[in-house]
Amino acid sequence: PEDDDDDYAGVPSNDGYYRNDSRANDDEGHSDSTEGHDEDDEIYEGEYQGIPRADSGKAGGRRKDQEELAQQYEVILQECGHGKFQWTLYFVLGLALMADGVEIFVVGFVLPSAEKDMCLSEPNKGMLGLIVYLGMMVGAFVWGGLADRIGRRQTLLISLSINSVFAFFSSFVQGYSSFLLCRLLSGVGIGGSIPIVFSYYSEFLAQEKRGEHLSWLCMFWMIGGIYASAMAWAIIPHYGWSFQMGSAYQFHSWRVFVLVCAFPSVAAICAITTMPESPRFFLENGKHDEAWMILKQVHDTNMRAKGYPERVFSVSEAPLLLCAALFNTLIQYFNLLNALMLRVTYMMMAVWFSMSFSYYGLTVWFPDMIKYLQKQEYASRTKVFFKEKVEHVTFNFTLENQVHRQGEYFNDKFMNLRMKSMVFEDSLFEECYFEDITSTNTFFKNCTFIATLFYNTDLFKYRLINSRLINSTFLHNKEGCLLSDISDDNNAYMVYFVSFLGTLAVLPGNIVSALLMDKIGRLRMLAGSSVISCISCFFLSFGNSESAMIALLCLFGGISIASWNALDVLTVELYPSDKRTTAFGFLNALCKLAAVLGISIFTSFVGITKAVPILFASAALAAGSFLALKLPETRGQVLQ
Repeated sequence: PEDDDDDYAGVPSNDGYYRNDSRANDDEGHSDSTEGHDEDDEIYEGEYQGIPRADSGKAGGRRKDQEELAQQYEVILQECGHGKFQWTLYFVLGLALMADGVEIFVVGFVLPSAEKDMCLSEPNKGMLGLIVYLGMMVGAFVWGGLADRIGRRQTLLISLSINSVFAFFSSFVQGYSSFLLCRLLSGVGIGGSIPIVFSYYSEFLAQEKRGEHLSWLCMFWMIGGIYASAMAWAIIPHYGWSFQMGSAYQFHSWRVFVLVCAFPSVAAICAITTMPESPRFFLENGKHDEAWMILKQVHDTNMRAKGYPERVFSVSEAPLLLCAALFNTLIQYFNLLNALMLRVTYMMMAVWFSMSFSYYGLTVWFPDMIKYLQKQEYASRTKVFFKEKVEHVTFNFTLENQVHRQGEYFNDKFMNLRMKSMVFEDSLFEECYFEDITSTNTFFKNCTFIATLFYNTDLFKYRLINSRLINSTFLHNKEGCLLSDISDDNNAYMVYFVSFLGTLAVLPGNIVSALLMDKIGRLRMLAGSSVISCISCFFLSFGNSESAMIALLCLFGGISIASWNALDVLTVELYPSDKRTTAFGFLNALCKLAAVLGISIFTSFVGITKAVPILFASAALAAGSFLALKLPETRGQVLQ
């Protein structure tokens, strides 16, 4: 604008052109939404002056119109400014991203309790751990494509609603199959969060703010992890927060935790209903008046917050931008592989896959390794008793982490106690009495029971391995699988604390990436972080203790988060608006597939060797950083 004396130099007029403040004020008295274009209106040099219709059906004209649309939309966003509206949308969409972060942690936190509540076998536990990723893979694919058809806001509301409903149901269902189905559908719902949120927010950001503020948005995924860890820490160990109706229905504290974890998704739904659709989506689909009114809302909200007086910003029947003939058809996923996008899409697929394979594989491998080290340390403290003889003794205290070999027990009573990690081998029990026993990881191997009574115990026959029962009786066996009692609290707190530290460790990486994203560029951020993450993988060979593994987990998470932030921004900026969420959804679905593969492969080596996971992760990160440098840099470019 030519008037440099006023900070508020240009406002959109009723015909879609930009005019000088004084001109806008002169027209304020007679402008309304039905007025046509005034031929005498001043049009600033270089600003939008209309896209001709004549060549809109030609390939060259289409390409030109796409570039014209991108440039003019960028000008409009710059005039609208960055202020209250964008910050409000930031927190609203942050809740949706927070819900995604929570979803990743829910099953892992409830699994130790749920496995006892539902009597889960090892294969069932493994499937429950992977089902969320499978659901998110399907959800990202479906919702990403749908958002380019029916809109970002509407699709996000639908996906979050599905997530909330089935997360709510999963806290009440009793059977394993129904719980598995609910978590799968909950994952399908939340799968739309990441592809839509970043695309949605980017379309309200001007070029100079985009990289930084999309990186700040990533903070909410970390906040979701912290929220889940804190709620698990505060709720799950409190076994008094439960009720049951006979043996058919049980509602323990871990179910309360599952219910609480649905709150961010519900809050996001309520908040998103107050926000408008992306104006860029409306423009791409020929809804020019709707787009113009949303841009007016953005403009007026920001200007009022800055203390500027409200300006005239009205809509005419004349089209703002010619888009309907170009972008009102859904672009299918195979269109991502057209001649122009073929190389970029293949490269992005490789980068997303390599990043996800290594990141998710290691982040699940770390806790499993910590648990393995804990078990090793626990086993090192096992007390062994050999050929002991015990007669007429009453045991009414906890027996834990002991091995008894070739013992003889005559007329002994085991009453009102808990057996944890107890093993009796080649032992004799004669005229003994077991009452009200709760056991965990307890077994009797090659033992003989003579005239022994078991009353109200969970010492089921599968715990009696190759043992003989002579004139012995089981009465009123305990039903179902019981939760661990207070003695397991320390282990539970450790799991939540480790997850809390690992999530909090990404905070420095988030801050650094947000501050440097627009300064050093997306590719340098992505490749540099991947290389440093690759180098950090070699330190894993020194992780021979629990504290060392926790420190390495924090180090890897803090470094690698910058790669993810750069990859999210790069994905948003590489694809045009009509393909943006489709592409993001497709790549995010591929990400979850790579996560499933990485988790399955890496965890299979826990307790066997650390060399294979380290080599796999390092090779994947090295390949990802190399391929990232082959992608086009998007810093400083307008959003296509």
